[in-house]
Amino acid sequence: MNLARFPRIRLGHLPTPLEPMENLSRHLAGPNGGPNLWIKRDDCTGLSTGGNKTRKLEYLMADARAQGADTVITQGATQSNHARQTAAAAAKLGFECHILLEDRTGYDDAAYTQSGNVLLDKLHGATVSRRPGGADMAAEMETLAAELRAKGRKPYVIPGGGSNAVGALGYVNAALELVAQAAEIGLRIDHVVHATGSAGTQAGLVAGLVALNSGIPVLGIGVRAPREKQEANVFALAEKVVAHLGLPGIVKPEHVVANCDYVGQGYGIPTEGMVAAVKLLAEQEGILLDPVYSGKGMAGMVDLIGKGHFKPGENVVFLHTGGAVGLFGYPEAFALPAEAG
Repeated sequence: MNLARFPRIRLGHLPTPLEPMENLSRHLAGPNGGPNLWIKRDDCTGLSTGGNKTRKLEYLMADARAQGADTVITQGATQSNHARQTAAAAAKLGFECHILLEDRTGYDDAAYTQSGNVLLDKLHGATVSRRPGGADMAAEMETLAAELRAKGRKPYVIPGGGSNAVGALGYVNAALELVAQAAEIGLRIDHVVHATGSAGTQAGLVAGLVALNSGIPVLGIGVRAPREKQEANVFALAEKVVAHLGLPGIVKPEHVVANCDYVGQGYGIPTEGMVAAVKLLAEQEGILLDPVYSGKGMAGMVDLIGKGHFKPGENVVFLHTGGAVGLFGYPEAFALPAEAG
């Protein structure tokens, strides 16, 4: 598996740290002990406050440049981490950037619609436009691309989340990185857990870990779709990724596992478990999660630990997909205490 044959532009601060979460492990341990918890800090990739999309954009932006593009178009929810990192990558590399934001929550307060990731999209110089919830965002991007071509631009369309066979190479690379880091410190990884949405992160991780014959299972905690749909999306993309790598057929359905019990009322809508998980990690480890992805992913992992899903002594790595800047879009969700004095 030779990733060096695919175009790549270095954008991230890699490798990201792999750290023990000793306080959280002790806090969640039951009377018979609990798993040893680790965190892979992909919130530290460095591009505009970091996040998992930076890895994908290293391959996507290289592909855009190889195709002679001068403009990138992408889409996401209002508080999209992917949109923010795409805008930053475009700024760094000299591309014009157009962001289409879909209203998936119905929230109209200024903190949600103008702060957090939206503020950073605009700071990076991207053109931001809105679409209603339920819009065909792929079609909306193609319509915009046609308009830009008519004006002489050369647009490159990036799917939501950067989740296609090119973007997912970033998480094939992350699998290589994680296995190498674990080997260096003598860590046997028994499980990898992360928030799964547009499918690219999980598909890339699964493809990479299977290609390495690592034996490490990946559990995606869903943040949007029902389990059957999420697993089907991840598996379909993982098949495309391994075919792109020249290793068709190595990923099997049993390699793709998602638990979508922690979505709550819908994508981007806070849950009590997410709020508790964000506060827990902030207080126990000094690490900030985000309210849409990693917060719900951590909520799922914490609940599963309480249910005995992981055996005492197992090493569980939580992949932090970043996005803490999104917290500023949800100030009402956390009901933080009044200031003392």
